[in-house]
Amino acid sequence: MKKKNFVTLIMSTVGGILFALGMCMGLIPEWDALKPGVVIGLVGAAILLAMVLVRRKMDGKPMIVLDGRAIGTTFFGILGAIVLGVGMCMVMVWNMLIPGIIVGIVGIVLLLCLIPVIKGLR
Repeated sequence: MKKKNFVTLIMSTVGGILFALGMCMGLIPEWDALKPGVVIGLVGAAILLAMVLVRRKMDGKPMIVLDGRAIGTTFFGILGAIVLGVGMCMVMVWNMLIPGIIVGIVGIVLLLCLIPVIKGLR
């Protein structure tokens, strides 16, 4: 196994576990640990972000690329993820089954539209 793959494996595992644990701590009412859960979730998210930057550096690429297409693609991906998440909340939290499914499908379509956009950039 190459060094960059091993480092990515370790950082993504630790970051993913901390992020998931923080989400559980914040969202499971029986645990009553919202504030510590938010902190642990943010630490996990920071480790995952650092993993992306470290991986790019180990690949010999610049850590951060700020061009118009990358920013637009990132915004489009975040928008699709938020729309999908709102659809999931509508179904599971707010008991709005049919509208939530429709909003979730719109989010999935937005995320699927990223594939040709990203493939066209390379």
